[in-house]
Amino acid sequence: MSPFLEKVIGPRVDQSELEKNSLTYGAPGFLLLIARVLLLVSLFVPFWHMELVAPQYPENLHLIAYVTHLAGDVAEIDSLNHYIGMRPLEEAAQIERSVGVYLLIGFVILLELASWIHSRWTVLLVLPVLLFPAVFLIDLHLWMSYFGQNLDPDAPLSNSIEPFVPPVLGTGMVGQFKTVAMPGLGLILATISSFVILIALFFHWRAYSPLVKAQQEAKKAEAQP
Repeated sequence: MSPFLEKVIGPRVDQSELEKNSLTYGAPGFLLLIARVLLLVSLFVPFWHMELVAPQYPENLHLIAYVTHLAGDVAEIDSLNHYIGMRPLEEAAQIERSVGVYLLIGFVILLELASWIHSRWTVLLVLPVLLFPAVFLIDLHLWMSYFGQNLDPDAPLSNSIEPFVPPVLGTGMVGQFKTVAMPGLGLILATISSFVILIALFFHWRAYSPLVKAQQEAKKAEAQP
C-alpha cells in the first residue's frame, strides 16, 4: 500500500483490540449506518410542502416537492401563475430532480466509505451529506426567487402584482394568497441524518485519533537515525 493511501485509510485495529473495545470502535460505523438508512427513507417521502391559502379555495392549494418530482395541485397553481406571468413549476430544478435519486445514493456510498476510513479524510467524505439539507433550501430559494422576480410583463394580470419571493420556510403573502411553507418528512430525515453524522464524527475522532497519533509517532521514531 502506498504511503498516501495508507495515510488516507488510517490505522487498522487489531481484532483483539476490537473485541475489548467493541463499543468504542463500533459506534462510528453504527451511527453512519443509521444516517444511511435515514437518507434512503427520505427518497420516498416529500421533502417540502407549500400551502396556498385563499378564500376561493376552501381546501387551499398544496404543492409537494419530492427529490424526483412535484405533486399536489401543480396544474391549478400553474394556471394561477400563468395570469401573473410566472413560468410553469415543472420548469424549475429540472436538473436537480433528474439527478436526485443518484445524488442520495451517492451520499449513501460516501457514508459507507467513511465508515472504513480511520483518518481525518472521513470529514471530506461526509461533508456533502452534512451540507445537503442547507443546500436543498438554498437551491429552492434561488429558484423561487428567479421565478418570482422574472414575471412575464405581457401576462394578463402582470400589473396586478409586484415581483415577489415566497419564503421557503414559514408564511408569506403573494397577492391575495397566503403561503405556508414547511419542511417535509424527507428534509427532516436528511437533517436528522446530518446531526447523526456529526455525532458519528465525534465518536470517530475519539476512537481513532489516538491511533493516528501513535502511528505518526512510530513513523517518526523509525525515521530517526
